[in-house]
Amino acid sequence: MKRIKVGVQLHPQHTTWASFADAVRHAEALGCDTIWNWDHFFPLYGDPQGPHFEGWTVLTAMATLTTRAEIGCLVSCNSYRNPALLANMAKTIDHISGGRLIFGIGAGWFERDYEEYGYPFGTAPDRLRALKEALPIIKQRWEVEIPPPVRPIPILIGGGGEKVTLKLTAQHAQIWHGFGTPDVIRHKHAVLDAWCAELGRDPAEIERSISPSKGESLEAYLEAGVTHFIYGMGEPWDFGPVEEALRWRDAQ
Repeated sequence: MKRIKVGVQLHPQHTTWASFADAVRHAEALGCDTIWNWDHFFPLYGDPQGPHFEGWTVLTAMATLTTRAEIGCLVSCNSYRNPALLANMAKTIDHISGGRLIFGIGAGWFERDYEEYGYPFGTAPDRLRALKEALPIIKQRWEVEIPPPVRPIPILIGGGGEKVTLKLTAQHAQIWHGFGTPDVIRHKHAVLDAWCAELGRDPAEIERSISPSKGESLEAYLEAGVTHFIYGMGEPWDFGPVEEALRWRDAQ
């Protein structure tokens, strides 16, 4: 069985930079395997006009605040940056972090980001087609970037769409991230495995991660094939569930 990992997604909203930075340091001190932010321009909950920080800029700082944990955006919105530029940004943060970047990416969904920053929102199929086109460009740029990434940067794809997103995961990703109950996740894994079989990919190459649903058993997720558990939180930072998951991880 793959090693169990516990991560935390710190929401860069309704907070100060000093408080967010303290939370990043605390997450690493606790022993979290991964520390994430997200890629939005406005709060997703609470006061819609509240404080918010940009994900990739924050991610650069997270690389300098940590020494051990892997870091990433959960997930980057493909629509917000040219894919070649995004590949260069990722390569650069991989170097700043000493080879600890996980490249999380998805098709995008938060319409306010698009509208207020002038990106065409289009339709979900439009955004998925753009993601399909971007992923080969990003991978190709990593092959020619000077200097190259410190390590082969693992790609995490987030989203549960069975016709496109999970197929793209089977084609390109080393990690899939989803949401839902253990039964939902078990079904998504079966669909992903079927895409792997059709494309000639070993499904065991793809790590399975989730944001656990409140009240669900970690053991049930583990039985469904999940090995990476990522807990989201905003300020005030309540690390209680993360600490409990870390104790469970260490007892396995």
